[in-house]
Amino acid sequence: MKKLHVVSLGCTKNLIDTEVMLARLKEYQMTQEPSEADLIIVNTCGFINPAKEESLQTIFSLHQQRKKDSTLVMAGCLSERYKEELQKELPEVDIFTGVGDYARIDELVAKRENAFSNQVYLIGTEERVVSGSNYHAYIKLSEGCNQKCSFCAIPSFKGVLQSRPIEAIVEEIKRLRDQGFVDFTFVSQDSSSYLRDQGVKDGLVRLIEAVENINGIQSARILYLYPSTTSHTMIETIAHSSVFVNYFEMPIQHISAKMLKLMRRGIGADTTKELLYHMKEVPNSFLRTSIIVGHPGEEEADFKELAHFLQEFDFDRVNLFAYSDEEGTAAYQMEKKLPQELIEQRLDVLDKIVEQKTIQSLEKDMGKEVEAYLDGVSQESELLLSARKKIWAPEVDGEILINQSKIKDLKPGKLYKVTINERVGERLVGAVRS
Repeated sequence: MKKLHVVSLGCTKNLIDTEVMLARLKEYQMTQEPSEADLIIVNTCGFINPAKEESLQTIFSLHQQRKKDSTLVMAGCLSERYKEELQKELPEVDIFTGVGDYARIDELVAKRENAFSNQVYLIGTEERVVSGSNYHAYIKLSEGCNQKCSFCAIPSFKGVLQSRPIEAIVEEIKRLRDQGFVDFTFVSQDSSSYLRDQGVKDGLVRLIEAVENINGIQSARILYLYPSTTSHTMIETIAHSSVFVNYFEMPIQHISAKMLKLMRRGIGADTTKELLYHMKEVPNSFLRTSIIVGHPGEEEADFKELAHFLQEFDFDRVNLFAYSDEEGTAAYQMEKKLPQELIEQRLDVLDKIVEQKTIQSLEKDMGKEVEAYLDGVSQESELLLSARKKIWAPEVDGEILINQSKIKDLKPGKLYKVTINERVGERLVGAVRS
C-alpha cells in the first residue's frame, strides 16, 4: 500500500483544507516518516514572514528526507501567493497548487500537474478526515475577507468574503455528529462578517440559532471576531446560547486611536473598549485577543498606551506578534518603519504583562470544579492524563493535567467534572470527580 506524509502549517482553516485532501487520498496509508512516503504534501502558510520561512524550511527538510521516486506537493497560501516565483525557484517540488483545488488533490497527483484555480476553495459537501481528535472538529464559515487592514495580505490571495450557506454548515455538522463529534469550533478570516456578502448583517446570530437546533451537540465556540463587525446583539446571542460557550476571541491589534486608524481597523479605541467590556460582563466569559507590535508609525506614547491597557484589562489569553512587513499591503508603503531591535524590546515588555495575565486567569479556577473534555495521555508524562476545559479552544488555551480520578476507565472525548487543585506554570492540575 502506498504511503502518505502530510504537514499542515498555519491556521485551523488550513487544517480543514488538509482534512479534505486526506479524504481524497484514502488509498494511501498515513506515515509519520517522510522517508517512507510515496506522496508528501505540505499545506503552507503565507501570512507573515516567520510563517513563510517555516513553510519553505519544511519543504527543504522534507525534500532531503524523501525517498527516490516520491512526489512532493506544495499546496496552500504560500504557494498561491508566490505561485510564479516558487515554480521557477523550487525544483524540489513536483506539484504546485494553491488555495482552490484541495478537493482535486487526487486528480492532480494522478496527472502530476500543477493547478491554481481562479477561486478560493470553499468547502461544500465534501467528506473530511478529521485529524487529532475523536470528539472535536473545526468548521469553516467562510473564505476571503472584505476588511482593508494595512498590515494584512490575505485578501490579495484569498479574495473577498465568501460565506458558506447555513444549510451546508448544518449538513456538515450533522455528518460529523453522526461520526461521534460533539464539540465544534467555527473559524474564518472574519467570523463576525459571516453572511454580510449575502446582505445579512448579523449572520452569526442566524448560525447560532441553526446550530442550537441540531440534536447531540454538546458545545461550540467561534474564533476571529472582527471589532468593526461585532455587534452587541451578537455578544448577547452567544451569552444566552445553550450550546455556544461564552468564548470571545476578538483580535484588537492595538488600542491607540492613532494606531487603529493607521492600521485601517475601521473602528476607534472607545468603541473597541466598549465591546471588550461588554464581553467581559458576560458571566463566565473567556476573552482572547491578538496584538501587533511595531507597526509603522507606532511611537513610544502609542506603545505605552497599549501596555497600560493590557495591564488594566483582564484578557484571559493574548497572542503577541511582531509587525511583519508584507509586500502588497498598505503598511509596506508607509514611512516611519521601526527597527527590529526596538520591536523586540517592546515585545519583551508586553510578554511579561501577558504572562502575568495568563496566570491570573488560570488562578481563577483554583479550587473550583470545571467541565473538561478528556483528550488522553498527556505528552508531559505517561502517568498523567490531559484534559481541556470546555470553554477553551483546542491547542491554544491550555491543558489540565489529571493526576487523580474517582472513575475507572476514563474515556477520551467524554466531558467530566474536574476539581482544580494546583497550578504548575501555565498548566492546571486536577482530579476527575464525576
